[in-house]
Amino acid sequence: MTDLKLLSLDNDDLTILSAHMQDAVFKPGDVDYTPRAGIFSVAVNRFVWEKAKRKDKSFERRRAVLTIKRVQAVRSIGFDRTDKEQVLNLLALNFNQKGEGPDGTLELVCAAGATIALDIECIEVQLADVGGAWETTSRPNHSDA
Repeated sequence: MTDLKLLSLDNDDLTILSAHMQDAVFKPGDVDYTPRAGIFSVAVNRFVWEKAKRKDKSFERRRAVLTIKRVQAVRSIGFDRTDKEQVLNLLALNFNQKGEGPDGTLELVCAAGATIALDIECIEVQLADVGGAWETTSRPNHSDA
């Protein structure tokens, strides 16, 4: 399989990118924010949902980088940012537009009530696989049972 590379410039694109990021895991130590450049990035272990529908008993994860540009501020709730080794499980990327313009808040919504909120000028999000795939026997389960 070729490496995944996606660019999101609007909310429709972001919905597709979010689906590819669902169940990506990362640690606060994998997060980088450069305020002067307005760039937020996080290195994740992405679950490869595009191959998960197969009947195989094994699945894949890939190392990927999510980069968000035009970031004005970053906030987090629901986890200890100083604990660089805790594992966060990303559930979705949500954009809340402020008004008529392109600016708003992009949320990285994680399990257990953890969220990273980014105030952005507009949606400019990139996702790129940066490493080879590795096998996992665990498939994320979202049943309510």
